[in-house]
Amino acid sequence: MKITVRAKPNAREEKVVRVDDKHFEVSVKAPAKEGKANKAIELALAAYFKVRPYQVEVVSGHLGKLKVVEVMV
Repeated sequence: MKITVRAKPNAREEKVVRVDDKHFEVSVKAPAKEGKANKAIELALAAYFKVRPYQVEVVSGHLGKLKVVEVMV
């Protein structure tokens, strides 16, 4: 399934907030440099959906705050 994520890098705590069925806000501690925030978002969503990290991938929006993420469940 594909979901839309609003990324919040450099946050104080890591959390995933469900806005509705297809929209989420993900806060991560990692900085938005060298793909670190994207990787942290993938890991946070994997934990949220209880899937393996390789089953979550940012497919678009790598450089922006709005991202499309594919979760293979």
